[in-house]
Amino acid sequence: MIYFSEQGYTFLNNLLSEKKYSMIFVLTDSHTNEFCSGIFLAEIATEIEIEVIEIEAGEEQKNIATCTEIWTILLDLGADRKSLIIGLGGGVITDITGFVASVFKRGIDFINVPTSLLGMVDAAIGGKNGVDLGNLKNQIGTITLPEMVLIDSRFLDTLPSEQIRSGYAEMLKHGLIFDKEYWKKLSDIQNIDFSDLEELIMQSVAIKSHITTEDLTENGIRKTLNFGHTLGHAIESYFLENPEKTTLLHGEAIAIGMILESFISHKKGFLSQGDYLQIKSVLQNIYPIPEFSQTEVEKIIELLIFDKKNSHGKINFVLLENIGQALIDQTVEKEILLEAFSDLQ
Repeated sequence: MIYFSEQGYTFLNNLLSEKKYSMIFVLTDSHTNEFCSGIFLAEIATEIEIEVIEIEAGEEQKNIATCTEIWTILLDLGADRKSLIIGLGGGVITDITGFVASVFKRGIDFINVPTSLLGMVDAAIGGKNGVDLGNLKNQIGTITLPEMVLIDSRFLDTLPSEQIRSGYAEMLKHGLIFDKEYWKKLSDIQNIDFSDLEELIMQSVAIKSHITTEDLTENGIRKTLNFGHTLGHAIESYFLENPEKTTLLHGEAIAIGMILESFISHKKGFLSQGDYLQIKSVLQNIYPIPEFSQTEVEKIIELLIFDKKNSHGKINFVLLENIGQALIDQTVEKEILLEAFSDLQ
């Protein structure tokens, strides 16, 4: 279940009372611990012992080594099968929390409290948990639902603008794959009040919740949530593994992926030219588009073989048939991939 603000804290405190956990562990990172932990802990009414576990911030921490450290700390602090882990942070923290909890002692309860816009509208919802393998995104993980997700929009006040922009990409994606009117609303960027996003967050949460409830294990409609992610994840991984490149935020990489995959959708005869050009214009006006050399494009395309949607040796894309309507399990010729990058420039 997903709860907002005061209702969320009421449900959380009732849950803590009913479940009678042995201990509560709050997993957070250095940034979130400084700016958000005080707000969160002040709302918790329980006599259960609470321990805060802090890791360094950043995608670089999203690996098995970090999980091993957390599992060791949990054992050292006396965690057992009746313990609870609360992930307080952005998508990295909630992804790690769910994975750590889902396999520790064969599974203990966890709660997601996302503090980034990306976490609120995407990462914390739907039960996907996991870590990267090297620089390859989300290769190790589970699908395990949290006891609840608590969304408190006050945490957004602690974020720099580029983090808000990163999360906004996933909201735009929700419109593109599911709701044309929502896309239109989000596209009108000049009239968006970024100091009060709760209503829009609720719409994105409703879209993702509807999709993941219908298809938890990603055999059908849930695949549509990967629009922009096949190429976006490859671009993100390429930038992560090349220290001379400025690391892209997740949403920045996905925005580039959405432009490229919209072009492919048009080139394959699904999406109209007008819709493609509108998508490209909106995203280019919000997100920085780096230049890619031919060598870099080839290396990014090589990374596509590691995409989790692949099966039977085929790279599967999510493409758009119209704005608000997606197609799954689409194959794309390399020539069209190269043409998409050329058009991007």
